[in-house]
Amino acid sequence: MSHRITGIFNILATPFDADLQVDFASLRHLVTFQIDKGAYGLTILGVLGEAAKLSVDERRQVMEQVVETVNGCIPVIVGTSHNDLKTCIALSRAAVEAGAAGVMIAPPPMQSPSDDQIIGLYSAIADAVDSPIVVQDYPPVNGVIMSADMLAKLAEQIPNARYLKLEDPPLMEKISAIRERTDRFEIFGGLGGMFLLEELRRGASGTMTGFAFTEILVAVFQAFQAENMAEAERIFDHYLPLIRYENQPVINLTIRKELLHRRGAIACPALRPPFAPIDAGTHQEIDWILKRVGIIDPTKKLMFEH
Repeated sequence: MSHRITGIFNILATPFDADLQVDFASLRHLVTFQIDKGAYGLTILGVLGEAAKLSVDERRQVMEQVVETVNGCIPVIVGTSHNDLKTCIALSRAAVEAGAAGVMIAPPPMQSPSDDQIIGLYSAIADAVDSPIVVQDYPPVNGVIMSADMLAKLAEQIPNARYLKLEDPPLMEKISAIRERTDRFEIFGGLGGMFLLEELRRGASGTMTGFAFTEILVAVFQAFQAENMAEAERIFDHYLPLIRYENQPVINLTIRKELLHRRGAIACPALRPPFAPIDAGTHQEIDWILKRVGIIDPTKKLMFEH
């Protein structure tokens, strides 16, 4: 089944049990949880998915379980980034064969790569994999800066690289810079949804983020799509303290897994090392933030009227 890649994609966490083994029962439950909350699609094995902490075999198993559980009802984008190009291509081919709608790939860490080097990397992947490619622009992970000029050139030269996951601040200025140069990218924001409204106003097609309350971002997006800006602003501004708090640098993944655990989406909030734990004060602040935005029972699906 073919799906359009647009809207609110949840970057799926990878649940672990108390022994830090992949908890496949929780993984399947988390998939159905996100579908129930209205996710337009899932992006798996990204930073929130702790892909770098998984073996290649574990990544394949997670991918197969997610695609099987989704069963074609929404698109699944699989993160297949790897420092070794052959492994990246092998993971990408496996994702396509399993039924993924596309693959998300960031360049591996490189020392001041030229534009031609980066474009050559994506070109080699595109030649080997017949699938939509989501170009992941996230310098904090790999240290690679991709300019608007280079990204526009990449979009013009590689037909299946039509999607961009943009997390290189200032996001809105870069979206506009890319839009001035090419209309061939569907651009997705990130950074926890902190700038979702601004990104949409600049021409983004949606966002890919691990924010634990997917239905909030869905409600904002749908109000925006309906040209009800007042409602989009109202919902976004009301929940912004939670969006902001959850996306704290260093501990954002830990907070998100804690919230998913509180929502009953995963059995255990454990992360594999290295990670930054949260202290008792942060747990209390989470309670405080939820109360401030009116979330009395986080296990319930939040409902919105447009």
